[in-house]
Amino acid sequence: HGLTYDERIIEAAVAATRKYGTGCAGSRFLNGTLDLHVQLEKELAEFVGKDDALVYSTGFTVNEGVVSCLTDRNDYIICDDRDHASIVDGRRLSFSTQLKYKHNDMEALEKELQKCKPESVKLIVVDGVFSMEGDLANLPEIVRLKDKYNASIMVDEAHGLGVFGRDGRGVCDHFGLTDQVDVIMGTFSKSLASIGGFVAADKDTINWLRHNSRSYIFSASNTPAATAAARAALHILKSEPERRENLWKITNYALDCFRQAGFEIGDTESPIIPLYVRDTDKTFEVTKLAFDEGIFINPVIPPACAPQDTLVRVALMATHTKEQVDYAVDKLTKCFKKLEIIK
Repeated sequence: HGLTYDERIIEAAVAATRKYGTGCAGSRFLNGTLDLHVQLEKELAEFVGKDDALVYSTGFTVNEGVVSCLTDRNDYIICDDRDHASIVDGRRLSFSTQLKYKHNDMEALEKELQKCKPESVKLIVVDGVFSMEGDLANLPEIVRLKDKYNASIMVDEAHGLGVFGRDGRGVCDHFGLTDQVDVIMGTFSKSLASIGGFVAADKDTINWLRHNSRSYIFSASNTPAATAAARAALHILKSEPERRENLWKITNYALDCFRQAGFEIGDTESPIIPLYVRDTDKTFEVTKLAFDEGIFINPVIPPACAPQDTLVRVALMATHTKEQVDYAVDKLTKCFKKLEIIK
């Protein structure tokens, strides 16, 4: 088990429920704001290195509500073609011209930027860590292009928070580019052991979102339990760096093991390890075979990926051991060979 079973986090959630009840019965804009929400916003802004932050009910509603309201009909939103579905939906809800470029192809990104009117707002929205493939956005090059074409950048840190950067501050911190990234979002459902999401930026941007982001204004606010759990997890993240150290030790060990066993794992640089199957039926079959051996993996099929890119996703935690990795690699190798996915 990871942090979701940590007694300190469970106790924080229980205590908040006893004090504030099970829900706030309203949106943040009306009667749904507690001191817990405000405290967490301050702590998150400080943690990721921005002036201010807003907490939303889920990570999905952050991207949906932020991407859709930062630009106008004369502006542009430019996305990686493997960005998360919530970014895609936010883009669709905006009135801006929508452009996308081939995954992590910086020449393609530059060509899209060249299509934009120089005087218009150009918002590049990208996953810091891509949730299915586990690879990182080429932030140094994206920042260079941002400066060259006078654009802005929003980075989704859903899978970077708690994993990359100093104390787990994310991919932006990992590259030393926090100040060059205009907007950072993250979720509570990964390393913060809860549910919810946040966006962090300068005070003017956050104030604009507070009064214009529809998924913030018209959604019931995050529950006291979920908010308190995320706060407790954030405190643990900051005070117990050995968790991240363990995560990286087991991640690097697993990456080596899967590569040596002959799996196709792409360009992953994170605890998300894709094992490519490239066949929808076999993706489900291998998931079932693995489950019967006591291994839980996620099948990834369309619309989460292209039909030719189906895979099973291995997600590592700081609490996994080398023995568990050895067992998983051994059993998965046999499952993949049985279905003739690898030789």
